[in-house]
Amino acid sequence: MKPTHGGLAVLLALTACASSVDGQRATTCRRAVPALAPAGTSVRILRIGTGATPDELRVDYAVAGQTTLAARQRWVTCGFGPGAELLSIATEQGPMNGAALYLLKHFYLDTPEAEAADPLAAKP
Repeated sequence: MKPTHGGLAVLLALTACASSVDGQRATTCRRAVPALAPAGTSVRILRIGTGATPDELRVDYAVAGQTTLAARQRWVTCGFGPGAELLSIATEQGPMNGAALYLLKHFYLDTPEAEAADPLAAKP
């Protein structure tokens, strides 16, 4: 059975929507990294990929301090609900508690500071 033009349009719209949500999820998780990295370190994103479940993303990154040249590798996983709703964050040190996640979501992730600190944002 051949797809109709209407069916193709719906399929393309769903793909674009999924790509948009995936992009929003990746941006949210990536922007959390500088807030989770030790103070006084620089962050370099190594990889962004899927996590253990379909609604989880994993960001692998390296941090380097001003006193050491060797970068230390770390990771963060972000769990999402419907759309791009951030529900959980975990690092190699364990899951973030509810209060810390609330503060991160409501007072950092949507701020100009988080946008400016985004490790993959285009810098002027």
